[in-house]
Amino acid sequence: MNKKPGHADSFKDLEVYKQARALSKQIFEVTKDFPKEEKYSLTDQIRRSSRSVGAQIAESWGKRKYENHFILKLTDADAEQYETRHWIEISVECRYIDENTCNQLITGYEAVGKMLNSMIDKASLFCQK
Repeated sequence: MNKKPGHADSFKDLEVYKQARALSKQIFEVTKDFPKEEKYSLTDQIRRSSRSVGAQIAESWGKRKYENHFILKLTDADAEQYETRHWIEISVECRYIDENTCNQLITGYEAVGKMLNSMIDKASLFCQK
């Protein structure tokens, strides 16, 4: 069901949330093959930042009563997607993922970033009472 901005019943209805969750699942699957010595460093970092994108979107939904707080949490989500992109690029440099996987993930996070920035620009539509 297509909903207009601000008319979603839940953060789970937001396309940006759905895409962030799907990407974090892909990150989880890809990192299963990372070396064991990366378990408490790169693997942990990339999984945490990728999961945090969706978590920040969910938290922003709960802060819609205050537009500035809503925007702040969306900004945090955007920062987390940038951090995840950094870790993806590090993973390529370490030869843990290939260029194709990297490009696909980066493209996905770029799309999430654009959606987040659109929400920030239209925050008043989401925060209407």
